[in-house]
Amino acid sequence: MSHELTELEKAALLSGASVWETRAVPRAGIRPLNLSDGPHGIRKQLGSGDHLGINGSAPATCFPTAATVANAWDAELTTALGEALGAEAAALDVDMVLGPGLNIKRSPLCGRNFEYFSEDPYLSGKLAAAYVRGIQSQGVSACPKHFAANSQEHRRMASDSVVDERTLREIYLTAFEIVVRESSPKAIMSAYNKVNGTYAHENAHLLQEILRDGWGFDGAVVSDWGGSNDAVTAVENGGTLEMPSPGLDSARQIVTALRAGRLAEADLDARVDEMVALVERIDPSLARAVDEQAHHELARRVAESSHVLLRNAGGLLPLAAGARVAVIGDFAQTPRYQGAGSSLVNPTRLSTVLDALPGSGLELVRFAQGFRRTGGPDAGLLAEAVEAARSADVALVFLGLDETSESEGNDRTHMRLPANQIGLLDALHREDVPVVVVLSAGSAIEMPWLEQTDALVHGYLGGQAGAEATLNVLTGRVNPSGRLAETYPVRLEDNPSHAYYPGLGDASEYREGLYVGYRYYETVGADVLFPFGFGLSYTTFEISDLVVTASGATVTVTNTGTVAGGHVAQLYVERVTDGAHRPVRELKGFAKVELAPGASTTVEIPFDRYTFRTFDPAADAWVTEAGEYRVAVGSHVRDLPVAAVLHVDGASAAADPAPAVYRTGDVVAVTDADFEALLGRALPTASAERELLDANSPLLAMHHAPSPLARGAAGALKGLIARSQRKGKPDLNLFFLYNMPFRAMGKMTNGAVSMDMVDGIVDIANGHLLRGVGATASGFVRNARESKRLTAELADHPTPAASAPAQAAR
Repeated sequence: MSHELTELEKAALLSGASVWETRAVPRAGIRPLNLSDGPHGIRKQLGSGDHLGINGSAPATCFPTAATVANAWDAELTTALGEALGAEAAALDVDMVLGPGLNIKRSPLCGRNFEYFSEDPYLSGKLAAAYVRGIQSQGVSACPKHFAANSQEHRRMASDSVVDERTLREIYLTAFEIVVRESSPKAIMSAYNKVNGTYAHENAHLLQEILRDGWGFDGAVVSDWGGSNDAVTAVENGGTLEMPSPGLDSARQIVTALRAGRLAEADLDARVDEMVALVERIDPSLARAVDEQAHHELARRVAESSHVLLRNAGGLLPLAAGARVAVIGDFAQTPRYQGAGSSLVNPTRLSTVLDALPGSGLELVRFAQGFRRTGGPDAGLLAEAVEAARSADVALVFLGLDETSESEGNDRTHMRLPANQIGLLDALHREDVPVVVVLSAGSAIEMPWLEQTDALVHGYLGGQAGAEATLNVLTGRVNPSGRLAETYPVRLEDNPSHAYYPGLGDASEYREGLYVGYRYYETVGADVLFPFGFGLSYTTFEISDLVVTASGATVTVTNTGTVAGGHVAQLYVERVTDGAHRPVRELKGFAKVELAPGASTTVEIPFDRYTFRTFDPAADAWVTEAGEYRVAVGSHVRDLPVAAVLHVDGASAAADPAPAVYRTGDVVAVTDADFEALLGRALPTASAERELLDANSPLLAMHHAPSPLARGAAGALKGLIARSQRKGKPDLNLFFLYNMPFRAMGKMTNGAVSMDMVDGIVDIANGHLLRGVGATASGFVRNARESKRLTAELADHPTPAASAPAQAAR
């Protein structure tokens, strides 16, 4: 196809036509594609589009977020969710669903953790692959994101993730590898950040050597919105499509580089062929019809399977029919059911606890708001809540994090619940009434108040039917079978990345190496609040009869209790023989089963390419070290009742050159020298606080700009953000602006600002007012002239009659 297009048509095809639409080449039968956010529901915007969901969107089923779905540990159910997403996308004329998100939860503080599955790459990859298979079964494209090492929101478009090659491969890329190998996504979204000094969308090591050459990916690489840095370098190194529209500025740069010999035509043609293939592979006519009621029921079923029972003192739950309950907490009437940001979905309907309670079999004695959602004490609300609890048999207390606490563009600063909610719980605990806490949050929180509860159910962010699911769990209609997909530390300071997160300057240093989440806690034997994989049930299970062979493990799972329920058998591998340093144990398989009381079943968990391997940076290859491995199966990472040792053939283990902190896992205070030894190179030089800004400096860096005008603008922007947070309604555009680099002005304004103009604006921020204004003005004139010329040139190729139907077909 590429030989049929002009140079300008080729170049123009590699960037968007608008916020959500790709460019068409009608005369060649290449139609535009409509893209939409959609990790947990389709966000097809109405009217003018914007990246962060400020404007309204068409109604769509709001499913539980990925952090919630992961707790179900159920690939089959996740595939069904993906099928529903794909069907709704097709019904809304959406060709590509921008998701799922599967970045690793390096820290509990990442503002976008609600959109990601787990701290574990194997679990993340298996569930994300199920999403992709489901979405693409409906003829549309999925677009897993954000590739790669995208672990913080602070400076997310202007930060360099500095990570050693082994950690990069084993922790931050394995989930993407599983998705590519097992579900063949038609597209992948590159991340905003640099990875070891090079922006992800132009990183040849990531996009060419690993993604395409190593894993066999044959799809398109789409930039995150505004995430393209240099259009020419991206084309050269594997970035296919720049989104949203930069006008024709990027196309002009590509054509200029091509004609000057700075860009090989073969590289341009490779990207064009990827884009054309993407268009040809999408066929929304394959999608099934959307049944809105059925999708709502599926959303409820996913939420039910994802609820995690964390505490149940004295078997208080499930509540008996007719139990007199006081419902306390603002979340019961205004649910926190999804995250904030580009994934914000306009639900087809929304259940609340108060609405759903009449059909639950429980008797509502009284409702009390209990606390101000946005924080701050309120003696009247507190007294009302205590009085409500006194009149009931059980107090159902709905607590959680509000919309300002977890949001795209803004990381958390602590893991605590708001003080007014903790104060409410303390007051209720002093009353003579059992307290059941139901949590709504998309990530781990500290719980020094845990002993003040009689039962604790975590619903995470349960989507539009989450309230119905919660009541079904509380009343026993559903036996909770969710298991945590992330570790809950006792306190934030226990997290291995705490000292290094977030990276506040140019670099985000991944000094903890392989020891992310439970890999750290298990290796050093640290106390945790709840271990990875943990979750209680209304029944009991036993895992027995482990048999391990070269191809996998089998166990018997028995429901030893009196209630039907689901259980997750989790397989972990530990290396017994000395070799390359590694965490003490790692998840390498799982299976969820549903069993009637007294029933047993045999569960087979096969080994695969990921079970015993480790990455050898010196050989630049995956290796399996020969030796003894302990294979253990159980209910969570600290409950592994059956185990067997297996000898695995492979390469001879070499001496481990890693510093002692990495061999022991004690990575809470890694020195520069130790981290450099792990990296195999010197650390990047930190930028001086007051050095001159450039096009890749984030706007927040204007706080230290030479120009008082720029410093004032940064202060004003920060003030606006603080005001929006006080109101409890985070302004996502402000978060985005604060963290975005100057170059994004030239990448996200549909051609209104060119990169030449960006250079002038940077000059102004650096105190060169006259020079900057002159450069901006001349850039404006040149941009307008070039845009007009290039638009006319693109239009100067009429569509042949034979090609018209291909362009029109949808």
